[in-house]
Amino acid sequence: MIKRLLTLPIEGKKSIFLFGPRGTGKTYWLRTQMPDALYFDLLDFSLFSSLAARPNRLESLIPQNYNGWIIIDEVQRVPELLNEVHRLIEHKQMKFVLTGSSARSLRKKGVNLLAGRALTYHMHPLVEQELGNLFNLSKALTEGLLPSLLTEENPKKYLESYVQTYVREEVLQEGLTRNIGAFNHFLEVASFSQGSLLNLSDIARELSLTRSMVSSYFDILDDLLLSRRLSVFSQRAKRKMIAHQKFYFFDTGVFRTLRPTGPLDRAEEVNGAALETLFLQSLSALNDYLELGYSIHFWRTSAGHEVDFVLYGPRGLHAFELKRSSSVANKDLRGLKAFKEDYPEAKLHLIYRGKQKEYHTQDFGDITFIPFEMALRELPQILS
Repeated sequence: MIKRLLTLPIEGKKSIFLFGPRGTGKTYWLRTQMPDALYFDLLDFSLFSSLAARPNRLESLIPQNYNGWIIIDEVQRVPELLNEVHRLIEHKQMKFVLTGSSARSLRKKGVNLLAGRALTYHMHPLVEQELGNLFNLSKALTEGLLPSLLTEENPKKYLESYVQTYVREEVLQEGLTRNIGAFNHFLEVASFSQGSLLNLSDIARELSLTRSMVSSYFDILDDLLLSRRLSVFSQRAKRKMIAHQKFYFFDTGVFRTLRPTGPLDRAEEVNGAALETLFLQSLSALNDYLELGYSIHFWRTSAGHEVDFVLYGPRGLHAFELKRSSSVANKDLRGLKAFKEDYPEAKLHLIYRGKQKEYHTQDFGDITFIPFEMALRELPQILS
């Protein structure tokens, strides 16, 4: 069994929100970590229908004098339950773990999010540290790191089904039934923005939709935890920075399933985007699991100097540039060098496909070259 890095304060007294995209293993992990907990699955239609009609019925499903943990899976399906959970926490001192694959419905309903009464945690796709010897870089770049893929005989079919199921079960619930064809087309077009600057106006023109509609589609992806956008790092900026964000689907396998490929597509573009996506997956997961406290950005000036990822927080300032090649030229380091000029306290990392870790303090500036797979493995030490 894979040992996940996530830990929850199950010895404490506060309730817990556990968010994560479908398929990241929240349910299975909770059942193994808390086998004695009382469990309610809102994907069960009978239970969903009952609690959706009468949220206050929840208390009658809990044994009297029960003092263990209560898990409500996919709580966003009945967001009104949070008011009842709030009451049971306040008046009965009950403890809940509430899982969700979307915060959109919870915010949309304007319900009580248990501020101050529940701690929030996130579960991500697998990372190298969890897989150990099972980690395969080539597979991770093409199939992604959703846990179910470890036992799937046909990863391609699983990922295709995953994408379609998500569209059907989640997006349709967001009230987009009449626009589902446009949304499916949007997903394909969005995949071409993976790891790139996001230009909503260009995408809107390509889809023949309004800019506001395209913006709402991207918001839905973010709210369903299927994607994330990075803002430009502008702390104490000394140069003119761009205003656009960068966009990423949350998993390399999901990205590559949505991204159509053919004879007109350049393999290096797709592979480069997958490399960045996998690295960002690891950064995001480790930052959350180890509670490192970084905000994750990219850096790009209006003059074109760019760094792929910038991490800023109480533990320091790190700049990461990713290269697909196994050798490095001076031109590959222009972004890192420009960043160092503006932020001399930053630690610079060039992640490449070479074999050796190298330390350069003269010709290349104060930059550490790290092979990609080694960088994934050493990220906890690098960021600590």
